[in-house]
Amino acid sequence: MIRSSWDVLLIGGASGVGKSQAAARLARANGAFVVEFDDVVSAVTRLTSAEQHPGLHLFDQVPDTSALDVDRVVELQLATADALAPALLGVVENRLTVDVPAIVEGDYLAPAAVADAVRAGAAAGRAVRAVFLHEENPEQITDNYAAREPDAGRQFRRAEASARYGHRLAEQAARLGLPVVPCRPWHDVAERVGRALELAGAHGS
Repeated sequence: MIRSSWDVLLIGGASGVGKSQAAARLARANGAFVVEFDDVVSAVTRLTSAEQHPGLHLFDQVPDTSALDVDRVVELQLATADALAPALLGVVENRLTVDVPAIVEGDYLAPAAVADAVRAGAAAGRAVRAVFLHEENPEQITDNYAAREPDAGRQFRRAEASARYGHRLAEQAARLGLPVVPCRPWHDVAERVGRALELAGAHGS
């Protein structure tokens, strides 16, 4: 098996920026297992109610989400990501019990929770690394959605919300010393992520 320089790699970023493709490339290169955090999100929201965990059901409480302005959508996304912090830490703790490198990728990886996971890994003597992918151009995200979901048409508003959410994630990640990597050019994103992780490791991040 190819041995990676990390036991768990967390890849955060907004919807539609190419996290899944980057995770797949990195998994192939490092003999790693991929965990789609969206699956975890679906599971925990299905198992809970708004009364039990209101932070996990913020969008469920909005009768018509299409009526929300983009900034409000972003605020709800950030709050949801924060509420999912214990779930992320649980996934990381579980993956550290397995001697196979794992990549956890998803939209709802809050930078603060990611930083906590990195520290938890270090305390356990294991290498948990993280990177946030960023695409600042909503038109590019619109194109990405169109390629991924051709029957849905041009999702301009969704792409605008994703771009703003991604910008907020990138800001938070940078403040916490977590690497932020532009998604483009696509052809070498996995290599650039690898270099960013090496640089962060050299500086003790």
